[in-house]
Amino acid sequence: MTDSPDAEVLLTGGRITPGVVRVGDTVRRPTTASSAFVAELLAHLEQLRFTGAPRYLGLDEAGRDTFSYLPGWVPAKFRRWTDTQVAAGGALLRSLHDATRDSDLTGGRPVVCHHDPGPNNTVFRHGRPVAFIDFDTAAPGDPLEDLGYVAWTWCVSSKTTAPPAAAQAAQVRILADAYGLTAADRTDVVTAMLDRQSRNARWWADRLTDHSADAEQITSRIAWSEREHAYTRANHATFAAALR
Repeated sequence: MTDSPDAEVLLTGGRITPGVVRVGDTVRRPTTASSAFVAELLAHLEQLRFTGAPRYLGLDEAGRDTFSYLPGWVPAKFRRWTDTQVAAGGALLRSLHDATRDSDLTGGRPVVCHHDPGPNNTVFRHGRPVAFIDFDTAAPGDPLEDLGYVAWTWCVSSKTTAPPAAAQAAQVRILADAYGLTAADRTDVVTAMLDRQSRNARWWADRLTDHSADAEQITSRIAWSEREHAYTRANHATFAAALR
């Protein structure tokens, strides 16, 4: 017996939008306040033949946003990545930013940022990052907003089992090199990491007012963000030195 091609399979990896399902070669998700912008952004990327994002396919019969399904592996948890994977992630982010630069979508800002380009929102094939998904938080911004987030979530960890700060800093440099970051912008990468860690803690703190949310899980994510911020601040000099 085979499953119906119209069967809905719940996708549980997302942390923000509930009710995301796969139907055949498509992904369906409830509309949000950002749906119109995301649709316009993905249409723009498709027009430029950018392959590192899903295609927007319109609304389904239930009024849900519909996207093409990108085959591959999406990590459920943060972990240590190889230098090659980090470099590929940096190149992918640069290609996304370049595809939006000078477009009408930027609202006068340098690029459109994904704003949540962690490994958990990245599709891997054959061990290599090839696309970003979940563009709900995409908005005009500065490249360093995404660079700071990627440097943190792909390269840095406060866990006692993680490699020493010097090894983590070496990967942040690999990321900056792969992205093609200018010497002037490199001096701001650590500040950008700290900013994204603080913003992440504040974002989750704001979710505590949602009585339908899991307060214990949210409190854990706030505490994690704060630990990561303290670790990055304590090793600021090590990270900064690697970027010179």
